[in-house]
Parts: sequence; C-alpha cells; structure tokens
Amino acid sequence: MGMESALIFLGTGSSGSVPSIRCLIDPSDPPCPVCTYSLSLPPHLNPNYRCNTSLLIEYYCQSDATRKYILIDAGKTFREAVLRFNMNPTLYVFSQIVLTHEHADAVLGLDDIRAVQPFSPTNDIDPTPIYLTQHSMDRMEKVFPYLVQKKHNEGQEIRRVAQFCWNIIADDCNQPFFASGLKLIPLPVMHGEDYICLGFLFGEKNRVAYISDVSRIPASTEY
Repeated sequence: MGMESALIFLGTGSSGSVPSIRCLIDPSDPPCPVCTYSLSLPPHLNPNYRCNTSLLIEYYCQSDATRKYILIDAGKTFREAVLRFNMNPTLYVFSQIVLTHEHADAVLGLDDIRAVQPFSPTNDIDPTPIYLTQHSMDRMEKVFPYLVQKKHNEGQEIRRVAQFCWNIIADDCNQPFFASGLKLIPLPVMHGEDYICLGFLFGEKNRVAYISDVSRIPASTEY
C-alpha cells in the first residue's frame, strides 16, 4: 500500500444496528424494506447489514515511516464487526482509540479490546491510549470501573481486562490533539438539543470531517 492511508468503516448503522430486532420479531405488513434487504444476503456480503457506526483510520505516519491504526468508537457490535470483516490481523493492533461520546453504541465494545491486545494473564502490557472528553470519562468510571481502576486492593484477584491509558480532550474546535501523529480537530455537534457529541476533522492533503451522531451542527462548529 506504500505511503497511502485508508478509511475502513466498521459500521454505518444506527444505535440499534440493522436489521432491527423489532422488524424480525414483529414484522410490519408490508415488511420493512431496509431490514428485508439487510437479510437478503449473508452479513459479510451484504452492505445493508450495518453495525454500530465506527471508523478505522489506517494512517501512514511519515515521522517514523510506520502504519498506525486509529479506531473511532467501539460500540455494542465491535466484536461482530471484527469477525464479519475478518481482515488482516495487523489492522486490529490499534495504536490509539478516540471516542465521540459515551453512549452504548460508541463504548460498549471497549471490553472486547482485550481480545486484540497482546495476551498477558497479569495485564503486563502497554496500554492502548484512549482520547475522550471529561464528560465521557466521568461516565466510563461508572460503566467500566475495572477498565479505569489501576490499583488493586490487598487480596484482590488480578483479572485479565483491556488495558487503557485515558487522555482527556476538549470539546472545542480550537483545541486540536494528536493521535499517533495524526492531528484531529474536535467538532462539537448536537446529538439532540441537550447533548454534545464530537465529530473530528483530520487529514492534511485530503481533509475528512467524520461526524457519526448529529442532529444539528452549531454555528460555532461550522468551518
């Protein structure tokens, strides 16, 4: 592939993914065409079978001439997406993980990251850096305390879990950050009128604006 980079969409579906379970257990008359199409072929051959929205950035880092793999979001269907694509195993050695927000369709696959990290029964591995807002971090401490906790109490058994290094980013267009040498600019957008979700702007020669969950783009975010 040389010095080229690539974008791999691990999912482009809704929070409930496609097909909808409701359409399967209580089909409408006539049947929903979206879910009907999504079942017309096996999942790995069917573009209408859609997992939770997630993006894998395959990035050529010129500073050290290596390929980096940056994952944006790991939702409820992360494991299914990995099995479905069955791609080159090196694609799943994630250099960094970036979270758009802390809803289930963006974070509930984080527990499964341990399956693509090096095996160590004592968790003695380099942690994968994760970038997220303070609001999302506060939620992670409640949802995944065992992924955030670093110290064990006396007598507490060591269990193998995914190892992460948590990094707080600002939900501000004027405060970019770098993941594996790639500059990402946060794009705060409204996910409903009471919740802010992040998109990201990245790329040098070709710029990409990735926005997964949005109902409205505020004027302060528009470029």
